[in-house]
Parts: sequence; structure tokens; C-alpha cells
Amino acid sequence: MEWERLACQLRCVSAYQNIAGTERMHTYLVLLDALVAGDGATAAQAYTKIFYALHQEGYPGMGAWLYDKLRYERAPFPDMLERGDTDSALTAAAEQDIACFVAIAELDAAAVKKRITETVSPVMAQTVAALPLWERGAPFDYAQLMEFYRRNGAGLFAQSRAFLWQAGRLLPVKEPDCPAEEALLGYEMQREQVVANTRGLLAGHMVNNVLLFGDSGTGKSVTVKHLLSIPEFTDLRLIEVQREELGDLPDLIRMLRGRRYKFILFIDDLAFDQDDRTYSMLKTVLEGGLEPRPANVAVYATSNRRHLVRQTFSDRRGDEVDASETIQEKTSLSDRFGLRIPFLSLNKAEFLSLTERMAECSGIQMDAEELRALAVRWDMHHPGRTPRIARQFIASLTI
Repeated sequence: MEWERLACQLRCVSAYQNIAGTERMHTYLVLLDALVAGDGATAAQAYTKIFYALHQEGYPGMGAWLYDKLRYERAPFPDMLERGDTDSALTAAAEQDIACFVAIAELDAAAVKKRITETVSPVMAQTVAALPLWERGAPFDYAQLMEFYRRNGAGLFAQSRAFLWQAGRLLPVKEPDCPAEEALLGYEMQREQVVANTRGLLAGHMVNNVLLFGDSGTGKSVTVKHLLSIPEFTDLRLIEVQREELGDLPDLIRMLRGRRYKFILFIDDLAFDQDDRTYSMLKTVLEGGLEPRPANVAVYATSNRRHLVRQTFSDRRGDEVDASETIQEKTSLSDRFGLRIPFLSLNKAEFLSLTERMAECSGIQMDAEELRALAVRWDMHHPGRTPRIARQFIASLTI
């Protein structure tokens, strides 16, 4: 009997216990057992639970739900393929499990309803006949999943390219802010250094950690986020880490070690108060800990400060015996970034040239002299010759 055979296969899933053990599959097993036993009332209840759960999560049928689970949740088999290892027993188990999932996805909901109506009272049969159907079909098979795993891996990192690290968890960012090349103007030399370092990371080399420091509005953060939009950087993953989460950074790095992807841990607007000892944790991660940083992970940070730990004049004229050593400790954090790239305000000529290029890209038709005169006037009232100020000036011309 089809229902009984499928129930046995589901009970014997071994390589994908992460899927078989979910509440959804437990309900599906209740449905199959009830169909075999002729318990129409229990089967009807399980049927409606499955339909509700599928549509609550936005899935038209079991096939679409299973496809996402198979691609985007970690399991021993896809992890093995990602590493490039082999295990004949695990491969055979995975092939059998996937065949079971294909059969579940192909199960005709209309046939299930027909079976239920045959085992309930005529009154209930009328209600069951009116129940909605879920979509039938499997958008995957064993060969397709094998190719997906080899090309993309599995789990969260196959689902998204940008993440937030919060409270010890990775949260995918579905639509990350990744400016394209044409949106970036100015600081080409600085950007090329960042891109070149990232190419080395993707090539599997042990590269430098990077500190982008300088004036606000110069495009430091944009430079890092832009890396995800470079076509050949498909294996790059960007994880934003808030300063408050730095204490958990070693746990995150251990999680990333050995993965096929390359990871940038992005710390934006980094600075520490003089009494904040969190910077010691970051120093250890950057260089100096017993556990080495893996080659597939690099730290990129941005800051408005060259020295990341704030100091006061009292630090330098205090009564501490080894005051110079304390000062050196506070200034040494930035030195642990092997690549330190300054983003400084533009001079007047560079600022005017940038506004001309932005005006051209924005399709603004204006006499060059008039544009420059307006830009100079804007500069007088908006201190800081940066791309941000230039963009604000261009925006003012469109009002």
C-alpha cells in the first residue's frame, strides 16, 4: 500500500534527521498512519494542519517546503560535499532519503482527500471534499541537489550573502545594501587596496585585516559593502558585528573555520572608550591568540579615528609609573590591522571635480562654471569636503 510504504520510508530517514524530526514531518507521518488505519477524522485533522502550516510560511506545497529545507539547513551529507569529502554509506542514505522526500512532494492531495472521504461519515465527507488542495510536485531530485551542494554549499550561507551577528546567532539579511560600481565616485586608490586584499582572501591566502579610517562621509562603509556586488566575488560572505558583540567573536570564527566560503567580519564605526576593555578581545582575535585566525576569515573595520581607543590629556600626564606602556597598549590596537587605509577629506579641486562627475552621472545639465560656483557656496555652509556632502549638494539641485 502506497501510504504504508511511504510512512515506513519516512520513519527510516537517516541522513536528513534535521528534516524528518520537524513538527511538519511528524504531522505528515500522523496523516500517513491515519490513512493506513482508515482513521479519517485523524487524517482530516492532520491534513488541515499541514495546509495551514505550509501557507502560513508562504509555501504552495510540500515540494517547495522540502526544497528550501534541503538547500538551506545544514546536514551531514551537504556538509560532506561542501568539504569535498566522500562517504559511501552517508551518500547511499542521503539518496534514499531524498527519494522519500520526492515521493512526499509528489503525493496527490486530491487522492488523500478521496481516501479520507471513504473512511468518514457522509456528513464529514462533504466537509472534507471542500477542503483546499496544496500543490503537488517536487522541484528537486538527487542529482539537482548534488549539483547545488557542490556549487553553493548548504545552510544559511547558501541562502544569503550578508548577515548580522547578534546574541550568538547569525541573522540573514535578505536585501543587503550593496552599492554597485557606478555608484562609487572618488577614493579609487583606497578602494582598489580593499578589493585587492579581498581577492587574496578569495584565492585562499592568509590576508591582512583591514582598517579604513578617516573623516565621516568619505565612503568607508560603502567600500566594504560594495564588495558583495563584484561579480567574481560570489563565494564572499559579509557578517556585520556590532561592537557590543565582540566578546562572542571567537565563537563566530570557530563556526566559520573550514567552510568553503570566505568571510569578512565587518565592524562599522569602531571606537572604544578608555575604560572599555572589550578592545583586548579584538586584539587577541586580530593577532596574538593561541587559536589562529583561519585563512577564510578576515576582519574589516571602519572608524573615524586612527587610534581606536580614546585617550585624554590626563592619560599622558597622569601619575602612573608606566604611563607610556599604557598609552602604547591603547594605540596598538590599530597597529594589528595589517592594512590601514586613510579616507581623508578632499581638497577644493578634488571636491569640485567630484561634484562635476556626480552631476554628469545624475543627468544634471548646467554650465560648468555655474555648477562650480554653486558647489563652492555649498561648501562654505556645509563643512567637510566628502562624497556625502557632494551627494547632498547634487540632491539640492534637483529640488
